[in-house]
Amino acid sequence: MASTWDPRSLPDLSGRAYLVTGSNKGLGYFASEQLIRAGARVFMTGRNPNRLSAARAAIRRRVPDAAPDAAETLVLDTSNLGSVRSAAASVRGRGGLDGLLLNAGIVHPPASRETTVDGHEVVFATNALGHFALAGELLTPLALRDGRMVWLGSLSTSLTPYDPVDPQLSTGYTAWRAYVQSKVATTALGFEADRRLRAAGVPVRSVVAHPGYSTSGRTPGIAGVNAPTRAKRFRDNLQAAIAQSKEHGAWSLVRALVDPEIEGGEFWGPRTVARGEPRRQTASRITRDEAVAARVWKAAEDATGVRWPFAEAAAAVGR
Repeated sequence: MASTWDPRSLPDLSGRAYLVTGSNKGLGYFASEQLIRAGARVFMTGRNPNRLSAARAAIRRRVPDAAPDAAETLVLDTSNLGSVRSAAASVRGRGGLDGLLLNAGIVHPPASRETTVDGHEVVFATNALGHFALAGELLTPLALRDGRMVWLGSLSTSLTPYDPVDPQLSTGYTAWRAYVQSKVATTALGFEADRRLRAAGVPVRSVVAHPGYSTSGRTPGIAGVNAPTRAKRFRDNLQAAIAQSKEHGAWSLVRALVDPEIEGGEFWGPRTVARGEPRRQTASRITRDEAVAARVWKAAEDATGVRWPFAEAAAAVGR
């Protein structure tokens, strides 16, 4: 399938179930729409129930032949560990899960350091810790269907490859460093998850994908989902040679989630790195450093209190 993959015409995904974080706008919305258009059932999650309802309504308008239950909304705030646990418990009660797209995140961090209700730096918590906890909580449902988890990487990890020695940025906080460190941590966790899943014999693949340079001003306007100003459209269209829409940016994420030929531990992104159809790529060196990954994994365990149930997941499928 790799040589004939067409992101505009996905394979039939009828009978499959996926969860996408941050589904109410941007990459998460378009990934959800593409999955549903191919016949899948999607748990669309986000922090704001009204925005989730607007996104679900947009799906119904744009994919009128989708099954009535194809899009199910679920409130999930990845910056709040209580919200993560609650949402995961709800999903676990629905049976197996074919895929988990760990997409939600803060792209424009606050100018000064802020903390969550759990006491963690908000960017690291939202982009990395919440997804680490969610993936651990849903590991067994994924294993029951030989499922897959996809972590959202970023071009920024190659531009300024900060080592997250202090992932919570207790000192030296800047908005840019907070964002890049969170993405280094997220990508490293994705690769470390694959190593640990293989070692434990758990039939779940962990993949990392990035959307290239995807902007809202290059993205179709959709009521309740994407409504950039004229100024934003003008500025983003000036970058047409290197930028693409969020709709196209979601292609790499969706392929990483559903292409059966993709193996755990791979890294996928747009053909020209910034834009284009998805292809396999090489992640930045720091994200592939196993010592860095082990350190970040321990930091995530300590911060969230979540220990992934590898033995239980393997036992659930008799392996």
